[in-house]
Amino acid sequence: MDLVRKRVHTFVRVKPTADFAQDMIKFGPDNKSIEMCLKKDAKKEAMNSRQTNWSFRMDGVLHNTSQEQVYETVAKKLVSEALIGYNGTIMCYGQTGAGKTYTMMGTNADYKHRGIIPRAIQQVFKATAESTDPLITVRISYLEIYNETLFDLLSTVTSNGSSDMQMAIVDYPEGVYVKGLSIHTVSLEEDALSLLFEARENKYYTSSNLIAEHALNKHSSRSHCIFTIYIESRFRFFSDVKCVNSKITLIDLAGSERLSKSGSEGQLLKEAMYINKSLSFLEQVVTALADPKRDHIPFRQSKLTYVLKDSLGGNCNTVLVANVCGEAAHVEHTLSSLRFATRIKWITTEPVLNETYDQEGTVKALEKEIALLKQELVIHDSLANRSLVTYDPLSDVQIEEIKSQVHRYLKGAIDEIDIVNLRQIQEVFKQFKLILSQQECEVEARLRSKYALIDKNDFVTIAALHEAGVVDVDGHLVQEEDEQAFDTRAAPSSRRGRKKKSRRNGETSRKEGTRSNLSWKDVEGDLPSKSQVTFSTKDLDVKEVPRDQDTANIDAELSKPSPVEVSQQPSSPPPKPAAFEMFKEEYGSEISRIFKGNKSILLDRKKRRSMVTQRINSIKLEMESIKKALEDQQQERWQQGEYVDEKGHIIIDEKEFLHIVKLKELKEEYRSSYAELQDLKAEIEYCQDLVNKCRNKLISEFEIWYNESFLIPKDVQEALKPGGNIRPGMIPINRVMCL
Repeated sequence: MDLVRKRVHTFVRVKPTADFAQDMIKFGPDNKSIEMCLKKDAKKEAMNSRQTNWSFRMDGVLHNTSQEQVYETVAKKLVSEALIGYNGTIMCYGQTGAGKTYTMMGTNADYKHRGIIPRAIQQVFKATAESTDPLITVRISYLEIYNETLFDLLSTVTSNGSSDMQMAIVDYPEGVYVKGLSIHTVSLEEDALSLLFEARENKYYTSSNLIAEHALNKHSSRSHCIFTIYIESRFRFFSDVKCVNSKITLIDLAGSERLSKSGSEGQLLKEAMYINKSLSFLEQVVTALADPKRDHIPFRQSKLTYVLKDSLGGNCNTVLVANVCGEAAHVEHTLSSLRFATRIKWITTEPVLNETYDQEGTVKALEKEIALLKQELVIHDSLANRSLVTYDPLSDVQIEEIKSQVHRYLKGAIDEIDIVNLRQIQEVFKQFKLILSQQECEVEARLRSKYALIDKNDFVTIAALHEAGVVDVDGHLVQEEDEQAFDTRAAPSSRRGRKKKSRRNGETSRKEGTRSNLSWKDVEGDLPSKSQVTFSTKDLDVKEVPRDQDTANIDAELSKPSPVEVSQQPSSPPPKPAAFEMFKEEYGSEISRIFKGNKSILLDRKKRRSMVTQRINSIKLEMESIKKALEDQQQERWQQGEYVDEKGHIIIDEKEFLHIVKLKELKEEYRSSYAELQDLKAEIEYCQDLVNKCRNKLISEFEIWYNESFLIPKDVQEALKPGGNIRPGMIPINRVMCL
């Protein structure tokens, strides 16, 4: 499902007053814009360069509007979408005495002056009464945050501040919730309103310290209140497993206040500091969410921002009502509230439909569907005269019977396997697959136990095998040398006859267990991609041949006359490792020099790459330490309060400034070092290719030189001298040896 991003909707509600500053605050003709104009001080006219005109664009400006009009504009659509499964949040923000609580709760004296919370409850239960499917369950909770302490206003036990020890904010992948907060199920609108008004009475009278009076407001709320309506819809007729959950979060924030105007002292001053601090953290979260480049959002700075994590940056519809005063004395605070509303307007959320499926209901529905399908199959089989077909899972006895049938089929005891049903077909293929897997494992184990692999370019290993008598100087196994001598002394015969003789002798050598008819050249031709030598280490499955008969056959063959003179055979060549050292000093000195030079350059580049990598890692560690120090300093600055200049820019101390400059320099150094590392990687790849080519060239030239110098007989070397028709190296050595 594609997610649709929606921005936060913002509305401005202006408190009705007789002293409305019409010359400073003006509304647009569409009731969606508001303009503010501040008069300059005549005494500071020459030197005052501050901005005096502002224009703000909102989703609506509510001025001289009734409570019903406010609800229709702000909350009705959001509550309707919550009834079908979308979460919703409405938040009232503004200075103290601007009408936030009146907008959210209204008054108890007059029914038409009800606020958003009572009207939302009425709309939810009205939809519940009209709905036959789904079955809707409504629950409510009421949370209060006072001086960073959590209170449950619907708790049956009177809280004296110790409830915070039992309540905690928990963040799960499904969302944020308050552990220990009581949630009450209500079935009637009257029950919900009764709990709501009882909670308000507890707040005003039982916890008298949460309501106070100062110069700006006679009934100033000193806490943040969060009322939540949980809606659970279960569909019974169309789907007995579908469940839709949603919640409506209604937030009445405590009002921000300027201490110079409110005149708060003592306990009121402490409360005002907590309120302003939490609202300052809320503004920082809003600023971070509005910036798409920010990765970290500081939700955990305060309990208010932590609780509102899903409402601000989650998957719900969010609406802000900025309550402002129209008097000239509060125009600066009004300007601050409008700026906050503008910033939060740029936040986008991703509302999703919260559908869940009851696993127990799903299982019952599937079992019911399976039973119906089995009944249909029984009817179909009876019409087709197939009464013996069953569709139940196979038993152990049936599986063993199928396994026996598969083995008899593979051995040829039966010609075919009768098809009974789909489960039987699946089990037959499963048995075939198991048999194939077992055979593959057996073949692999036999090959690994009987053969060993040696790299043909590994001169050290070949030299060790030569000293042990396993191979000769050419890399051939010892048995091959005897077979070559036997072939050179044998009488001329047809090619077919020679093949049979070689095969018979090879079987004899395998029986003896000390020789092998596989040579280095033969394996090299069979496996060119692996460049490895293969020789047998154990006996293969061959027929028994008497040793006396084998010796008699060899003596009989050796007694035949040989057409080739012994003097034409080449003398015993030196071992290849020693010959390779001779080749590097004489004929291959130039290629060896180039190879060593390229290898030296490659090692130098690899060493430089290691140094650059270490430098990059050290730079990265230093950057992380500086970032951690900056975060600590910013956290300390936020806790102690930020200082801003006349233009609204944050003032930082010299230590933090030096950290920022150092971090910038490290980033530049990191980028340059990373670019150098990329260049070194390209050079290393190029040099490695040159080294590989030189190595291959050196080995190929050595092979030609070795063959020409030691393996070709003298009379053949005369035919290969310069001026002849045959050039050395152009004909394989085995063909040259046949000349």
